[in-house]
Amino acid sequence: MARKTSRFTVADEGRDKGKVFLLQEMPASLGERWAARAFLAMAQNGIELPDGLQDAGFAGLASYGLTMIGKLPFEIADVLMEEMFRCVQIIPDPSNDFARSLVEDDIEEIGTRVKLRIAVFKLHADFSKAAAPSTSAQA
Repeated sequence: MARKTSRFTVADEGRDKGKVFLLQEMPASLGERWAARAFLAMAQNGIELPDGLQDAGFAGLASYGLTMIGKLPFEIADVLMEEMFRCVQIIPDPSNDFARSLVEDDIEEIGTRVKLRIAVFKLHADFSKAAAPSTSAQA
């Protein structure tokens, strides 16, 4: 089975309105490493994790949204958040399926970056709700 993908179209007014992005789930090995780094960083910085969260991997972390990452020092959170953008490509012409890697000018609004990050979390959380059911509200 192929990794999950979804399209994200910017609906908000601004320079990014109408732009279409392709989101793709991380391969299992990268998702596992990303989650391990996030959990280790949280533990090293004294952040309490909800019971069982460390056993749920990226899906478990994603079910709590950006709030857990937001408790980390910027230097650590920044690396993790930027790695999430490896899951995002732009579809320059929405009338076809061609997607390419992002370049700096593809996203011109801060709000678009935040919404894309949330969408990446949701993409990863949805693939494994049965394995890691959320005990809190979605971000």
